[in-house]
Amino acid sequence: MRSFLPAVAKQLLQDIKKTHEETSQIPDDLLTALKFVFGPCALQALDLVDQRSVTCVSSPSGRKAFQVTGGSGRLYTCFVSCHYCPCPAFAYTVLRRKESLLCKHILAVYLCQAVGVTQQESVSDQEMSRMLSGTAFP
Repeated sequence: MRSFLPAVAKQLLQDIKKTHEETSQIPDDLLTALKFVFGPCALQALDLVDQRSVTCVSSPSGRKAFQVTGGSGRLYTCFVSCHYCPCPAFAYTVLRRKESLLCKHILAVYLCQAVGVTQQESVSDQEMSRMLSGTAFP
């Protein structure tokens, strides 16, 4: 899979994963680096991780998407494989202004995967198609 993150961001997430596997914690120096690399969305993403707001939804055909419950309670279907989130912050801050690498929802997906707290849900191929087309109800 092609990565959309710069090497420094990928390395930071790998370091977080390795350290968390060894110590079950994320040390202050990595948290500081996270804030430096990802900016203000880092703390918001960590809040989403603490709240266990990320669910990996998969289907028998192998399709996979992540659903993230935002701070407002709204559900966003994110696609890490193509680095996309339908939230307004992604459209404005990432795509339009190019001020950030990603939004808090996608960063929360990466962080949940790194620390192993992503919830899992299996759905039928039909349900996945409805979810991907935007016609499914959460």
